[in-house]
Amino acid sequence: MSDRISDEPGFEEEPGEEKEDGEGMVEENFEELLDAYGSGMDDSLAVGDKIEGTIISIGKDAVYIDTGTKIDGAVDKEELVDENGELAYAEGDKVELYIVALSEHEIRLSKALSGIGGLEMLRDAFHGEVPVEGKVIATQKGGFQVEVLQRRAFCPVSQIDVKYVESPGEFVGQALEFLIVKLEDNGRNIVLSRRKLLEAEIAETRAKFFETLSAGQTLDGVVTKLMPFGAFIELAPGIEGMAHISELSWSRVEKPEEAVSAHQKLKVKVLGIENADTPDRAKISLSVKQIDGDPWESVEDRFQAGQKVDGKVVRIADFGAFVEIAPGIEGLVHISELSHTRRIPKVEDAVSLGETVQVSVKEIDSSRRRISLSIKDTEQDPWKTVAEKFPAGTKTQGMVVKKESFGYFIELMEGVTGLMPKSKIKAAGVPEIDNAKVGDTVPVTVLQVDRDARRITLVPCGEDADDNWREFKQAEEKPPMSDLAAKLQEALKKK
Repeated sequence: MSDRISDEPGFEEEPGEEKEDGEGMVEENFEELLDAYGSGMDDSLAVGDKIEGTIISIGKDAVYIDTGTKIDGAVDKEELVDENGELAYAEGDKVELYIVALSEHEIRLSKALSGIGGLEMLRDAFHGEVPVEGKVIATQKGGFQVEVLQRRAFCPVSQIDVKYVESPGEFVGQALEFLIVKLEDNGRNIVLSRRKLLEAEIAETRAKFFETLSAGQTLDGVVTKLMPFGAFIELAPGIEGMAHISELSWSRVEKPEEAVSAHQKLKVKVLGIENADTPDRAKISLSVKQIDGDPWESVEDRFQAGQKVDGKVVRIADFGAFVEIAPGIEGLVHISELSHTRRIPKVEDAVSLGETVQVSVKEIDSSRRRISLSIKDTEQDPWKTVAEKFPAGTKTQGMVVKKESFGYFIELMEGVTGLMPKSKIKAAGVPEIDNAKVGDTVPVTVLQVDRDARRITLVPCGEDADDNWREFKQAEEKPPMSDLAAKLQEALKKK
């Protein structure tokens, strides 16, 4: 090659210059490359090391990380997805991972050590507090048997989770990450803890969570525990708030399970936060009912006077019954509004706790949060047609329901009771009426009907009954006497 070049026109060798053969140049250049790039490895890296790297690209199955060396690292994409199966990172994000395989051509990364490993790797993981992947293979007294790096280990039941474990069998077959907390007898005695890893994750999550938490926020939660005083609701892994029983529902609640159930997903409103600067001691007050707003704010839009609705009897007092017609909206049915057809001495005689009844809205006072209700207004008032059914002079039968010194109360039909004065009973001289007992049926004649006053005057159906009725009618037809005439008549009678 050098001879061909030297024959080219205009090429002349400089006197005294020594030529290098081609092989010498190649060898010299290759050595320079080796010096410049080395083998690509950093002697300070080793399997089990924890590194922080930046995501430089995201492939179909792997995510590539800048390890700070001349060789990029790769981690399976599945290891970086969240609970919904979505990748939790983007290009430019920093991640902390462990080196699980190392060669001149690649660095394999993972969130935990797994696979085949020797005693030295276990020791490195133990002293460096590096998470290792283990598979729960069985339960045993006090905990679980776990296979980690092809060795048998033990995890106490209290260290498998941060929560109380009700069903240990649920963990069998799962591959989880653990910390080695004890390594003795050349690997024959290995004790693991998953709880410590979870607590560290929770502490980090808690700190980030409280940075953005504020009163008034609406959050998603899951009911984790019910207590007599309220419900504990998980807002994020390891972070719970408490909704007092009074904040579970606008309706009257005696027990939390009447409003919510364990494991129920729901939305909550943050009412307040105590000790927010120290997340480990922070207390979060929540409300379930305030998500829907105060029902009294729209009560006049939902209900009007005269409207008939169904409601539930939620409380009984001496003076009436409280009926809930919508969640958080209770109205009072006074004892006088319980029935048209019968006298109600005790509220319990007409309604019972928990019973569903139809009521009519009488009056709404939203400013005082009061609603007056009526049950009897939903029924037909028998007194509206009593004058047509029992006009004066009607002969019928009735049942004696009460005997007083001044007369007998006799029920003509359900809800319609008349009075037979004692004077009329004596004047008639009818033994079967005079000696009648409560519950007996007796013949009567309607003497007078006053629908507005809800009164009926009765007389016995005896020999003088017709005369009684005629005398009454004649008295009705005569014009009323003046006070002077009445006094004169009374004086003549006395004389």
